[in-house]
Formats: sequence, structure tokens, C-alpha cells
Amino acid sequence: MLLKSLTDTFGRQITYLRLSVTDRCDLRCTYCMAEDMKFLPKRDVLSLEELERLAGAFIDRGVKKIRVTGGEPLVRRDIMTLMARLGRRLEAGDFDELTLTTNGTQLAHHADVLCSLGVKRINVSLDTLDDAKFEMLTQRDRLSQVLKGLDAAQDAGLEVKINTVALKGVNENEIAPMIEWAHGRGMEMTLIEVMPLGEIEGDRVDQYLPLTAVQDALASHWTLTPIDKKTGGPARYVKIEETGGVLGLITPLTNNFCAGCNRVRVTCTGEIYMCLGHGDKIDLRAAMRGENPDEALNAALDRAMLKKPERHGFDISERGAAPAVARHMSVTGG
Repeated sequence: MLLKSLTDTFGRQITYLRLSVTDRCDLRCTYCMAEDMKFLPKRDVLSLEELERLAGAFIDRGVKKIRVTGGEPLVRRDIMTLMARLGRRLEAGDFDELTLTTNGTQLAHHADVLCSLGVKRINVSLDTLDDAKFEMLTQRDRLSQVLKGLDAAQDAGLEVKINTVALKGVNENEIAPMIEWAHGRGMEMTLIEVMPLGEIEGDRVDQYLPLTAVQDALASHWTLTPIDKKTGGPARYVKIEETGGVLGLITPLTNNFCAGCNRVRVTCTGEIYMCLGHGDKIDLRAAMRGENPDEALNAALDRAMLKKPERHGFDISERGAAPAVARHMSVTGG
């Protein structure tokens, strides 16, 4: 039976799944999670077989790109078993792209295998090249480990994009040097505005750096030319003539991109969030573990499409305000 594609009530077709395989991470980035995070009991997390089945349901409904996320996906035990199974469906032409977002700490161990399984490009989250600042931001002294991972990824033939969250008073003076460093290594870079997800120790008003201001600063000494580049995500892209590289800009606050949203996120417990900036969710795990699981899962996906909102509710304008949603980014999936 041919299943209908996933299309929401605003006519947006969902072709991109961000699938979290764990809420655990070996770093503690201060804008992402609390140092004393309470992680899920392992019994609540989907098995690798359930994750594969869930991904297959989305593929059967027209999803063409799957990004495996966490937490840190590469700390999930036997994660390469899942990647291999998805890689076989990729090789069969059932969908177009299998990719991964990682903090890079485990890349030296996995880069060659990822490449052999059909992964062609990855995103690596990295906010600074300064050892002390890296340790301050992540609560861990692992920058050298990340840099070795980047070397391994490029040596394996993976295309690497650096994702950097712009943080006021923290890394704003590093942004231009990091762009030069990334482009000098043949890597793209994407800047991201900090998002109000989950309670953290500080106040996000103090962290928020609008990318409009960053772009203006970069344009004062570089030539930024907008380009029509599409990767399935929300970034807008410019070519920097002086470095020869591409810079992406993800601006949920200063330049809303919801009209073209083509993605949903599924947590490692099987909850689908139709929007990163809303709390609405539907339990896909219950559907998979109940009676008539295939029918129940597709019915749950249909309900999700009816509940996908027109736009997110992010706002960072008032000091001390509660986050847009209570869950941390590591719970939702990056």
C-alpha cells in the first residue's frame, strides 16, 4: 500500500527527520544543559531496533533526509549497528541522505566507519578554539580530542560543517578567526543564535547575540554574497569572497524561517515534537508497542501533522523570563 506523504495543515511537506538516539552527552555546554542533568533511565530509551523501525516509518512516508542526533549520538552503545541498518536503506535508494550532528569527541574512533556506511557529511558543534574557553563552555577539557576528531573525519573523506552558537561576550571576537580557520581547512561554518530551551544556570539575555549584528560586523571587512544553497535545513548562506568559503546563518529570533519548515524531531524515547519552539508532542513509542503497531504508528504521524504549528514561540527579550519550552535541547535532539 502506498502511504501518503507527511504534509501539515499549512501545506509544508515533511522530508527531514532529526532522530535522537540518546539524551546523554559527554560535554555539558552551558547554554544547552545544566551541569547536574538528570538523564533518562535506559529502560525509557528506544532500542536500536525500535529506532530503525521508527526511521523506516518516516522513510515510507516520504522523508528523504535523516540526521542522527543526541545528546551526543556517538556515546550511544552500538550506535554503528543502527547506522549500518539505515545505511543499507540509503544504499537501496529508499531515502537520499544519512547524516549526523556530533560534538566531535568520539569522531576519531568512528569517522572511517561512518564514511563506509554512506555518511558523506557531518555537522560538528564547536564554539571556540581557545582551550580555557572551551573548558568553561563545556565543563570539560576536551578541545584537543575534538580537533583530533576533525582531523580523522576529514582524513576519512567526510565533508565537515562547523556549527557555532554565537554567544555575547564569550566568543563574538572569535567568530571571524574561526571562519578563517574553518574555511582554510575546507570546512563550511554555520552560526546559530542561542535558543531559549530549558533552564540553565545563567540568563539567556546575557548570552544572546543577534546574527544581524554579527553579519554587519563581518560585512565591514569582508565581502558577503548571498547564495542560493539548500541543504534541507533552516540556514541562509553567504559566500565570503576573501576566504573562498561558505557561511550559514540560522536565525530563529532575528529572521524567522518557519514558513519553509520541512522537519520534525523525534526524541530517544519516541516522542515526536512537531516544532522545536513548542511543547506539543505525540508518543510514537506507545503506538509502536501497542496493538496493530504499523497502523497505530501511521495514525500517530497523521495526528502529528495536524498539530504542527505555523511558527515557533522563541523570544529572548526579557531578563529572567522562563524559557520558551522547559525541555533542554539535549532532550529534544539537536
